Amino acid sequence: MDRPQAEARIRELRQQIQHHDFRYYVENRPEITDAQYDALVRELRELEAAYPDLVTADSPTQRVGGVVAEGFAAVEHRTPMLSLGNATSVEDLREFEARLGRALPGERFEYVAEPKVDGLGVALLYERGVLTRGATRGDGRVGEDVTHNLRTIRSLPLRLRGPLAELAVLEVRGEVFMRKEVFQRLNRELEEAGEAPFANPRNAAAGSVRQKDSGITAKRPLDIILYQVSHAEPNPFTTHWDALQRFREAGLSVNARVRHCPTLDDAITYCQALEAERERLEYEADGVVLKVNALQQQHLLGSTTHHPRWAIAYKFRARQAQTRIKRILVNVGRTGALTPAAELEPVEIAGATISRATLHNADEVTRLDVREGDLVLVERAGDVIPHVIEVVPEPEHAVRAPFVMPERCPVCGSQAHRPEGEVVRRCANSACPAQVKERLLHFGSRRSMDIEHLGEAVVNQLVEKGLVKNLADLYHLTVPTLAELDRLAEKSATNLYNAIRRSKDRGLPRLLFGLGIRHVGEHVAEILAAHTGSMERLLRASAEELAEIHGVGPRIAAGVAHFFAQEENVRVVERLKAAGVKMEEAVAPGPKPLAGKTFVLTGTFSSMSRDSARDLITRLGGRVTAAVSKKTDYVVAGKEAGSKLEDARRLGVTTLDEAAFLVLVGKA
Repeated sequence: MDRPQAEARIRELRQQIQHHDFRYYVENRPEITDAQYDALVRELRELEAAYPDLVTADSPTQRVGGVVAEGFAAVEHRTPMLSLGNATSVEDLREFEARLGRALPGERFEYVAEPKVDGLGVALLYERGVLTRGATRGDGRVGEDVTHNLRTIRSLPLRLRGPLAELAVLEVRGEVFMRKEVFQRLNRELEEAGEAPFANPRNAAAGSVRQKDSGITAKRPLDIILYQVSHAEPNPFTTHWDALQRFREAGLSVNARVRHCPTLDDAITYCQALEAERERLEYEADGVVLKVNALQQQHLLGSTTHHPRWAIAYKFRARQAQTRIKRILVNVGRTGALTPAAELEPVEIAGATISRATLHNADEVTRLDVREGDLVLVERAGDVIPHVIEVVPEPEHAVRAPFVMPERCPVCGSQAHRPEGEVVRRCANSACPAQVKERLLHFGSRRSMDIEHLGEAVVNQLVEKGLVKNLADLYHLTVPTLAELDRLAEKSATNLYNAIRRSKDRGLPRLLFGLGIRHVGEHVAEILAAHTGSMERLLRASAEELAEIHGVGPRIAAGVAHFFAQEENVRVVERLKAAGVKMEEAVAPGPKPLAGKTFVLTGTFSSMSRDSARDLITRLGGRVTAAVSKKTDYVVAGKEAGSKLEDARRLGVTTLDEAAFLVLVGKA
C-alpha cells in the first residue's frame, strides 16, 4: 500500500471506528463483534506506525492514556460556568416562573428538564469538529486543562460528525460521571487491593479526571453526558431542545431522560416522577435541572454573578444532615490498614440512624481539617458507607486540637508505616488482634468459606480469650470450648462446630479468597485455582510464572508471591491442610452445558439462594459476573430485580426468570 492509499484507508478506518464507538458507547447498539472492532483498530495502528506523520490528535488510537502531566494548566472559560439557583418545593418552581414573567412580561415559557447528575462539570472545546481542549469547572471562571484524561472516555467523540463538525468553534458543557454499579465494582477492586475506596461516585469521577497519569484515568470506567452550548461560531441554535438534538446527531452523548416540557406543570410532573425513581437510576442524581427552552429568552433574562436567571435546580430531599463529631477513632482492617472514622451524635439520614462515618485516610482528614467536636455535614447515598462531606464553619473550630494519625497501631502498639505511593498507613504486625478479627470475619463470610454462626460477637471472644490466633486455629476448636463463650449454649456451639467442619470442602478458589491475600479477589482466586490446580503448585510458583497467567499480571503476582514468602502464612496453610481443608481444585464431573456462557444474577430466588445459583452455574461450566455488558449471555432475574434487569433490556441481553433458568440448568 503506497502513501496515498494508506492515507485514504486511515481516513476510512477512523470513520468506521468513530461510528462503531458511537453505536456501542452512546447508543448501546453495537453492529459488529469485539473481534471485528479490534481488527479495525489493529489495522489503523499498523498503518499509523508505518506512516507516523499521518497520526492526528483525533485518531481513535490516541484515546488510550499514558501521558503523565506535571501539573494542570489554567484555562479561562469563554463564558463563566456559573452555579444554579435552587428550588426545594413546587412553590419554589412556581415562584421561579413568576420571576421569569416579571422580567419578560407577556412572554410564554417552555422548558427542558433533565436529571442533575452528580459528577464533575467540564467544558469541551471543538474547533472545526475536532476536540482541542477539555477543562474542569474550577472556580467557574478558570478551570484546569485535563484534555489528555478526557480523551480516554470512550463515549466522548474526538471528532464530531454532521453539521456541527463544520462550526469554527463550539464549546459545550457536560458532566463526567461514574455509574453506580461501576463505582461499586471499582471500590471492591480498590479494597481487595488494600487501597482506600472512594467516598461516592462523584469523588471517583473527579479523582479519575484529575489524575496526573492519564493511563490511570483510562482504566477507570468513566462516562459523560453533554447538556449545554456555551459558545458557538456561528451559532445555529434557536432553542435548547434543538441544541440537544443536534448534539445527538454530532455523536455527543445526551441524557436519555431529558424531556421537553411545554408548561411548568409538565416540568413539575417530571421532577416528581424522577424523584420517585431516584434509587433506580443508574447514576447518582440529586435533582432536576430546569431550563428555559428558547435561547433568545435565555439571552434576555441574563445572569447574576452567581447563577443564570433562566435555569434552576429542583433539589431532591436531602440525603445529608448536620451533626457533631464526638470523637475520631482509628480502625484496623484485615490487611493492617489504619482507617480513621468519626463517631457521631446520632442523626437520621434517608430513613437510617447514622452514628458513625468513615474519614477514609489521613490525607482526607487533613483536606477536611476535621477535628473532634466539629459540626460536620454527613452524607449517605445508596449503598455507600456514610461519610463526612465538610466541616461546618464555627469560631470554636480553631481552638480544637487537630487530629494526628497515630504512628503506632492503636490495637497492638506495633509501628505503623505508609508504603511509598499509597495513602494508607498500615500495621506491620500480622498477629495484630484487630487484623486477626477482620481476617476471621472475612474467612468465614459467605463468599469465602461460608461459616455460618461465625459472627462478630463470637470472633471477638475467640480472639480476646486467646483461643484463635490465626485462621487454622478455627479447625482445632471443640464443642466444649465453644460452649464456654458468652451467649453460646451447647446447641449453638454444636451448630458452629459443624459449620466449621463443613467449610473444609469449599474448594481452592474460596480458600484463596478467604486467606485475604492482597490484590486477590473472588475472580482472581478462581483464575489462580483453575491455572495451578492445587495449593502445592501455587506455593511453588514464582512471581514471574504467576504474572504470565492471563488475568493476573505483575502487581497481583507480586502480592501472591509476597504472601506465601511469609513463613507464618505458609505454616497456617500447612495447618489448614493437616486439619483436612481441601487444597485442590476439583473438576466437577459430568457435562458442561454452560461452558463459555456468562451470567449475571439479580433479585431473589424462591428455589435457591443466589450463592447456590452461582455455584450451580460454575459447576456446569458457566461464569457469573457482577455487571451486565454486551458480552453477557444471560441475566437471571428473580423477584425485586434491580437495575441490572434494565441494563439487560437496554443492551439486548437475553433475560431469564427463575423458571426459565431452572429449565436451562436441568432443575425444572
